[in-house]
Amino acid sequence: MGLWNQFSAVMLRQRGHLFCWVPVCLALGIGWYFSLRAEPSGVMLAAVACVVVVLAVVARALPEVTAPFAVGAALVLLGLLLAAFRAHSVAAPVLGWRYYGPVEGRVVALDRSQSDAPRVTLDQVRLDRVSPARTPPRVRVSLHSTFPGAITPRPGMQVMTTAHLSPPAGPVEPGGFDFQRHAWFAELGAVGYSRVPLLGMADPVEGGIALILFRLRMAASARVRAHLSGDIGGFAAAITTGDRSAISQDALQDLRSSNLAHLLAISGLHMGLLSGVVFGAARLLLALHPVTATRWPSRSIAAGAALIAATGYLALSGGSVATERAYVMCAVALCALMIGRRAISLRAVAIAGIIVLTLRPEALMGPGFQMSFAATTALVAVFGWIRDFEGEVIPKRLRPVAAVVISSAVAGIATAPISAAHFNTIAHYGLVANLLSVPLMGVLVIPAAVLAAILAPFGGEGIPLWAIGLGLEWILSVADVVAHLPGARSFVPGPGGWVLPLLSLGFLWLVLWQGHLRWFGLPAIMLSFALWQGTTRPDVLIADTGTLVGVMTPAGRALSKDKAAGFVARNWLENDGDGAGQALAAQRWAGQEEGIIHLSGKRAVAAFSGCQPNEVVVASADMTTARDWGCQVYDPLRLRETGAIALNKSAQGWEVTTAKDRAGTRLWNSRQQSQ
Repeated sequence: MGLWNQFSAVMLRQRGHLFCWVPVCLALGIGWYFSLRAEPSGVMLAAVACVVVVLAVVARALPEVTAPFAVGAALVLLGLLLAAFRAHSVAAPVLGWRYYGPVEGRVVALDRSQSDAPRVTLDQVRLDRVSPARTPPRVRVSLHSTFPGAITPRPGMQVMTTAHLSPPAGPVEPGGFDFQRHAWFAELGAVGYSRVPLLGMADPVEGGIALILFRLRMAASARVRAHLSGDIGGFAAAITTGDRSAISQDALQDLRSSNLAHLLAISGLHMGLLSGVVFGAARLLLALHPVTATRWPSRSIAAGAALIAATGYLALSGGSVATERAYVMCAVALCALMIGRRAISLRAVAIAGIIVLTLRPEALMGPGFQMSFAATTALVAVFGWIRDFEGEVIPKRLRPVAAVVISSAVAGIATAPISAAHFNTIAHYGLVANLLSVPLMGVLVIPAAVLAAILAPFGGEGIPLWAIGLGLEWILSVADVVAHLPGARSFVPGPGGWVLPLLSLGFLWLVLWQGHLRWFGLPAIMLSFALWQGTTRPDVLIADTGTLVGVMTPAGRALSKDKAAGFVARNWLENDGDGAGQALAAQRWAGQEEGIIHLSGKRAVAAFSGCQPNEVVVASADMTTARDWGCQVYDPLRLRETGAIALNKSAQGWEVTTAKDRAGTRLWNSRQQSQ
């Protein structure tokens, strides 16, 4: 058999399975767009669109075995176009300077900051002496006021305060998480804080559907928390309405350390359990009467009822990426049940991926999308292999228990590398914690939540919410115990840029490709872990404000300050795979670290006399540019142009990498400079 015949046989075997590669190709194009160092011009995007059309036409004329490659190339370019269109469609003013003064706006979101302070997102923003054309459409303000005059913000309320605002910050280190990009797609043009009371200017007024749903969500959250107090109430509000503003950072940390944080997100588990409970209850009710049981299409009716419930849950939850993906999956499965087709398949996962990537291409870059689809793809694939396996390996009585164990193990294994890459931690007892917690979500918490939603209009939600509280109290207790076990978690350094894409492609090739060639996915997976293992961290990191310097030492990264720039310090240490806090890391600082001098404050700058050519000076206050210091000097004025800096020592001296160089010139990081 010739090579062409072998190739044709391999490609023909993929017939019926190539649709699952559509979201993969779109994701490649979207990832390509976000990896560019310069924003593609309108002419270039138009040329790409023409190529897409040409490839689509050419694919129709190609043989069946080669046409998929033309289609795949067209989909990759289409993914790039989708991401570019989305980025331009959300373009809005970004604050180009530090602002202090009055801030007015309408409350459209409520949550909590990493410092556990209440935080409001405002639209219809007005800033003092700032024209509407230069005013961001949304700003986010953390409320640090403890004055008794402060009001409790409510959805749609017109409020005002005096706040410090600044443009969204860039990466805390070259190649790090790009908050500017995240804020761009969230239409956040400024972030900041206020230390004075928040004042109500007007009561909430009627708004659009989004504001109505926000009010309904917060009203439901308040009703839940009226029955359940503390972290239990905050947990219950999170899983029923998507409102996480009432759960403490300590509880969140315990859930993360025990690998139970996924229970907070309204995702596939919650949506699937809710749909399953409603579907089962509807079928049971229809089976109670002979007419409805024998003459009505009870399965289709029950699936329709479950779809209505899932739609309401999506609207009430606020529609995060994980919830959207879960809803699409449930909708596809329930529609399949209505017409008598297989409910759960990789094709359904692919449809969900196509819809989410088309509507929100930027979701690809976040851990929520990545972990959600990794877990779902792995679960569908593994249970599909088990279903197709000939013979009964597991006795029928043990199958429910085996299903819980297998699903927890598979989802944990599939998401562990992604979680470690984004959050730099590995929960070693996560499987145990999930086995002790997830079944309770299915048999108690979610059914009670459905019952509470049905009885709430009649004021009868008290008993179901009490049952929810019992279940969540157990889950929080498990999280607390597991999180504080010796060696409950370990820390890993952040991977290089190629690790996750290579790992994902290897995993997808292993799952989606048909035939023995699928095992070529394993070398890609092993190579990604080898690259991760060989990751090296910068010798020196400099914050973009000059307020913090971190130097790598044999004991770990030494930080120049024990309190300043806490967010930056935490991210540096996490990316190093270092579990030490900032205070401990500051104790490693011995003053002048390997030719690195940090001048903190104007007095230190004024007292500075000079430096050697091989030294690097970092200052938190501007240093005079008229004087030649004879060495590398990084002060706030220079750092504003470069962003955060990484230094690596070589035989030729210091190799400098700036955050600006790594990020390039994109819409989200160049808008404020152009103002």
